[in-house]
Amino acid sequence: MKRLILWAPLALFILFVAVFASGLISPSSHDIRSQMIGKPLPAFDLPSGAPGHPGLKQSALATGEPHLLNIFASWCIPCAAEAPQLKQLADAGVPIDAIAIRDRPEDVASFLSRWGDPYRAIGSDVDSRVQMAMGSSGVPETFVVDGKGIIRHQHIGQIMPEDVPALLAAVRAAR
Repeated sequence: MKRLILWAPLALFILFVAVFASGLISPSSHDIRSQMIGKPLPAFDLPSGAPGHPGLKQSALATGEPHLLNIFASWCIPCAAEAPQLKQLADAGVPIDAIAIRDRPEDVASFLSRWGDPYRAIGSDVDSRVQMAMGSSGVPETFVVDGKGIIRHQHIGQIMPEDVPALLAAVRAAR
């Protein structure tokens, strides 16, 4: 009995490590979906996030046509990697606006000159207040917003070439 008591703390520790490790190895989900899907965009009025671009207001996304709202940052490597797909969407006639997160206008301008500029307007969200209000968990994220300003779809992470048709379909469905 004494031996069993001596080994109990080690057995409990090993059990704790095993449970913790199993959660790290195979987490239940990588995505955190926004609770705002199907709801209106939160009210916001952001200043310009880059020279030569107007700022972004929530009311500008409720003008009767669906939009993509891309949340990005100049320091985000996957944001640069999705640039060709955003250009492809813009070339297909999809209006794209953006919110730059925790960024400086000069850094955003440099990012746009290097990776391309598919955006009509860019709002600057230096403290991520609007990002959090939208239920966004990181960058990049892209939302389909219908013509009434209702969030209809959320794409979490980098837009890959194979995601373009689904995003085009989501924009068409938001009409």
